[in-house]
Amino acid sequence: MTAERTPLPRTELADLLTDAAQSVSEILTAEYPTAANRSYLHPVLGALSAGPRVACELNDRLEAFVADEPRPTTPAGLFTLASYAAALGWLAESLAELTTSIDQICTRAGIPTQAQDPGLAAHGSAARDGDFAFSTLELVAIRTAAEAAGLTPGDYVEVLSESLLAASRITDACMEISSGLLEDAAYVGDEATDHIWLGDGPNGLPTLVRSLLARMEAAE
Repeated sequence: MTAERTPLPRTELADLLTDAAQSVSEILTAEYPTAANRSYLHPVLGALSAGPRVACELNDRLEAFVADEPRPTTPAGLFTLASYAAALGWLAESLAELTTSIDQICTRAGIPTQAQDPGLAAHGSAARDGDFAFSTLELVAIRTAAEAAGLTPGDYVEVLSESLLAASRITDACMEISSGLLEDAAYVGDEATDHIWLGDGPNGLPTLVRSLLARMEAAE
């Protein structure tokens, strides 16, 4: 006969969510050496290198949590499981979007280009390309980086802008995931809270679950 396992105490459940939040936030500070001919990828390479590792670690922890408590039945256990699973799913989706964006950037950078970009080649203290104004020093840096990457200055600015946008998206996602996990951890760990996830409405759901539901409704 299988011995009945004792549910994890709320402090340990809160620690599980807190540790997950810390792991996700570490994606934002990860560094990865970038070759000069791929400098336009520098904004995203840290997240690309660290993201899959963090997702794998979080998945392993989730499997261990389920193995320790096969069918969480306590309100705190169910709440923690829902929050953690939502965070892992959100992170996996965000990393998939990041990978797609990087693939598009690499494809764009590999397209043969023709000599162009009179705006960036203009003389003076600044030149304007779209909504961006560049100083003379910035133009020199762009030309140098573009030459190392085998791109025209205009194409270099374009792929770098796409890279910065992708970096901004994964940063926003990781920050929201991390803050949501911390908020749920504080709720689970608060011994003064007698009732967890007992309400009928969405207010009784974990922070990240509510956020995902709101995103789904906005997308409809």
